[in-house]
Amino acid sequence: MPTDATAPATSLATLSAVSWGAVFAGAAGAAALSLILLILGTGLGLAAFSPWTGAGVSATTFGVTAILWVTLTQLAASGLGGYLAGRLRTKWTGLHTDETYFRDTAHGFLAWSVASLATAAVLTGTIGAILGQGAQVAADRPVVTQGRAADGYFIDTLFRPDPARGAVIVATPAPDAEAARIFAKGLREGALLDEDVRYLGQVVAQRTGLTQPVAERRVTDTFERTKQAADKAAQATAHASLWMFISLLAGAFVASWFATYGGRRRDL
Repeated sequence: MPTDATAPATSLATLSAVSWGAVFAGAAGAAALSLILLILGTGLGLAAFSPWTGAGVSATTFGVTAILWVTLTQLAASGLGGYLAGRLRTKWTGLHTDETYFRDTAHGFLAWSVASLATAAVLTGTIGAILGQGAQVAADRPVVTQGRAADGYFIDTLFRPDPARGAVIVATPAPDAEAARIFAKGLREGALLDEDVRYLGQVVAQRTGLTQPVAERRVTDTFERTKQAADKAAQATAHASLWMFISLLAGAFVASWFATYGGRRRDL
């Protein structure tokens, strides 16, 4: 029959070091708050845009605001989840102060981990689209700008007739689609082939009434603008991924820190 002196040691040896109930409770709170704040941020972001030229916020301002909001969301949700995990965990007795601190930190980190995985599972479509766009831009460098309308705009500028020359548009089978494919190939390889420039120059000259040299110069100028737009899109995707990483890393730290605070409040 065990004595009273051995009872605490036995209970400590058999008791799990992780209070999974507290971890999942903190994760649920963090995920819910994160979802609410993301929805609020989406609503505020859509309200900031205006269909009228010159109205509403600029794209740069919107991008910076979105980054700040995502970071604030991550910090607030992670702090709440870590605090709940530390405050609701099983009270330990007979442990060294350093061990208690480590376990509280681990509870906060685990709560953040579960919440992050749950959020990623819910938003898998959005995250996959972001990562897929980044991989496509990095690998293929297609004609990427601010949406399909902008892509079409760049291609359409190739076939604008020159009214001063009395140009007559001659119908050809889908010249814009063919030009888009040629541009996509050039973007993958970093430059247009000379024969592609000559061919597109002929098509543009036929459609616009420009001379062959001027049409070829329009082709190369349009390609360079498209290339710059693709580079900007790739940079924007890279910056968004970097800031997402920083915000998640900050969230892990805040969750671990708040868990130690919640644990101390629990043991008072």
